[in-house]
Amino acid sequence: ERTGHIQLVVPVAHIWYFRSLPNKIGYLLGLSTKKLDSIIYYERYAVVQPGVKRADGLNIYDLLSEEEYLDISDTLPKDNQHLEDSDPDKFIAKMGAEAVYDLLARLDLDDLSYELRHRASNDASQQRKNEALKRLQVVESFRISRGRNKPEWMIVRIVPVIPPDLRPLVPLDGGRFATSDLNDLYRRVIIRNNRLKRLIEIKAPEVILRNEKRMLQESVDSLFDNSRKSSAVKTDANRP
Repeated sequence: ERTGHIQLVVPVAHIWYFRSLPNKIGYLLGLSTKKLDSIIYYERYAVVQPGVKRADGLNIYDLLSEEEYLDISDTLPKDNQHLEDSDPDKFIAKMGAEAVYDLLARLDLDDLSYELRHRASNDASQQRKNEALKRLQVVESFRISRGRNKPEWMIVRIVPVIPPDLRPLVPLDGGRFATSDLNDLYRRVIIRNNRLKRLIEIKAPEVILRNEKRMLQESVDSLFDNSRKSSAVKTDANRP
């Protein structure tokens, strides 16, 4: 209760679980790093539930461009978006960590474990066998925990703030202070989170909201593990 924290407006994916090896989220969902990045960074929609569009050949985990998503939305029955999310006929496609959260929460680890074991035993390709075994290792680590760890917990809604003593202000000559790099990273998260909150309140256009959500994801990435980012945040001394 006494730990400082930042309540995020939208969920973000924890960079340790999709940019480290093995790619835990990618292995659980059966998605490549490139495809997973396109969902997390708001480039593509992920089909969470095909609903009535299953008849048209659409499947869970399919990726959709903006144009494809709008085309599908235009052809849906009028009341489709008013259905409960639990209704199997409802079409659901989302972007960002919210989409990944829903996909992880819907996983049946027992079924997935059985499917991967079958594939590892019977697939003719040695490469696909090895891939199935790698995925199975991640799946089993969650199954063994029996609820103490859940796949969807790799998506973050609250960012903890470490105590001030661990990110101190160091006094310099001339009455100036040197701040910890961590303070700048926290400040970036807070600014972007507050800006996104305001944009949602004033009902800003979707394209602007999407860009702000992506920037929030990137700022949390930098805070958790700046070295794993393709474009690491640099200090004034040009250090990551």
